[in-house]
Amino acid sequence: MTESVHNPDQYMAALRTIVAQGRKRMGFLIGAGAPAGMAKPDGSYPLIPAVAGLTEQVLNSLDTKYEPVITALKTDLTKHDIETVLSRVRSFSQFLGKQEVHGLDGAGYKTLGTDICNQIGKIVSVDLPNSSSAYSEIVNWITGAARDTAIEIFTTNYDLLFEQALEAVRAPYFDGFSGSSQPFFDPVTIARNDLPPRWTRLWKLHGSLGWSAKENGEVIRTGGTSSTHLVFPEHLKYDQTQKAPYAALFDRLRSFLSLQDTLLISIGFSYSDAHVTSRIDEALAGNPYASVFAFQFKPLDDEIAAREIAKRRANFSVYCPDGAKVNGTRGRWSLPSELPSKDWGPIRETYWRQPSDDKPAQFLLGAIEPFAKFFAASRSLQAYSPTIEPTALSDASGATK
Repeated sequence: MTESVHNPDQYMAALRTIVAQGRKRMGFLIGAGAPAGMAKPDGSYPLIPAVAGLTEQVLNSLDTKYEPVITALKTDLTKHDIETVLSRVRSFSQFLGKQEVHGLDGAGYKTLGTDICNQIGKIVSVDLPNSSSAYSEIVNWITGAARDTAIEIFTTNYDLLFEQALEAVRAPYFDGFSGSSQPFFDPVTIARNDLPPRWTRLWKLHGSLGWSAKENGEVIRTGGTSSTHLVFPEHLKYDQTQKAPYAALFDRLRSFLSLQDTLLISIGFSYSDAHVTSRIDEALAGNPYASVFAFQFKPLDDEIAAREIAKRRANFSVYCPDGAKVNGTRGRWSLPSELPSKDWGPIRETYWRQPSDDKPAQFLLGAIEPFAKFFAASRSLQAYSPTIEPTALSDASGATK
């Protein structure tokens, strides 16, 4: 059986055309892998650690107070990441009562869970570098063109990095809250989506630093960096996301993908988060005119969750360093020897790394920094654009333009 191949020039030329025009309805889904691929102000990585690094930092910070308990929990568990540990802690806090397990009763595990959440909040409470960053380049692309429809950013991250990037260039945005003293959540405006297109929509699906709950349970935005009202990565996420304000935010994700000629582009999201992925899967099943492009950091064989959706949905495409699954067809990357146009060389360098003595050829856009540079450079499209066949645009976006 002949192995299928995909031409990265074809797909990226089509994508550049789409992102440069400002006419298509577009959104981003930003996962934890995005800030993990960004540099700190001193040039070191990561700006915010991914799950493995987050686990190490959180548990080490609690070691002095909870070392025997954490050691015992790790012995009980087959997985030791912070999500699994927090799930077990929250479970014990709910059903133990005054009975003790590993030296703590239910109240003790509730306190441990709070301490874990507070440590997560401290770690993700970082600032963007003063110099250019991946988020600032994406924001510059958003604000660099007049748009028929607003850009919508959906993120599972708790940090305030996009808020900082938008505010740095005085770009207006709406995150679901209104007011000044104690901004309140306004689901009506989210549902209507009738703000001007120049207002970026920023939807924090799992909550955000600075969200807090009043005595009556109403969630407000405090303007601080507290971590008291986040949907932390553990088994209670599904129950929590059925409540306000999370239900309205997930409804917005579904509504966005229900619109005709819509493109959602994800970066840093593994698709192993079932309650986010299920909404996307259901929306794509009901709307063949919407598309998702998933730019993934790991090789195609390792992106199991994303590949599973691509197997079911032809309008879900996965782009990995070594290959892609597009329109239901899996194939390795195969770069033509000739450029699409004589000026295409600098553009190819934004998404493709040529092989060297110690590194293979690789598609680059699964990492946030080259991904952002690709978008920022798209405004030079008119100078370098090759002739693009209509079928290429159809393959790239799910609907011929």
